[in-house]
Amino acid sequence: MTGNGSARQQELLEAAYAWVLEHGWAGMSLRPLAEAIGSSPRVLLFLFGSKDGLVRALLARSRTDQLAVVDAVGEGGELAEVAARVWAWLAAPEHRALLRLWLEAYTHSVNDAGDGPWAGFAARTVADWDALLAEHQAVDDPAERALLLAVLRGALLDLLATGDAARLDAAVAAHLATL
Repeated sequence: MTGNGSARQQELLEAAYAWVLEHGWAGMSLRPLAEAIGSSPRVLLFLFGSKDGLVRALLARSRTDQLAVVDAVGEGGELAEVAARVWAWLAAPEHRALLRLWLEAYTHSVNDAGDGPWAGFAARTVADWDALLAEHQAVDDPAERALLLAVLRGALLDLLATGDAARLDAAVAAHLATL
């Protein structure tokens, strides 16, 4: 819903997105969310159709941030250089809230095999990052990209769990040296 809808809908979407960044998806209930952003559950339901509609709008808003990162880190260079920029962005402390939110959405998506609000989020995320890496590969090698994405995702999970940036920087650098 980003880019569409009323000014009030956009204002509430941005406020809800800021709230979700701070509190995560797990604690998102309409009443406390609405109160925190200066609205009411009734208004949110009217503007977004349902709680699922609000979740879909928030996921689309989150995806906008993700695609901005893809664009920012994808400017020129060989695969290893681009992957190093991706890792530097992922490892930056100021991105932890967005990455925790992404991880939570990714996990919900993996569990949403139907047509729920989370369906397809993880697959689209993988496709976006794979497309970025493919642009910087000298020879098309989907297996190499899949392994690189797995290394980056695994390192990100460990970083979010442990905060041990030095160990994970070294691990990612070791893998990038093999490319």
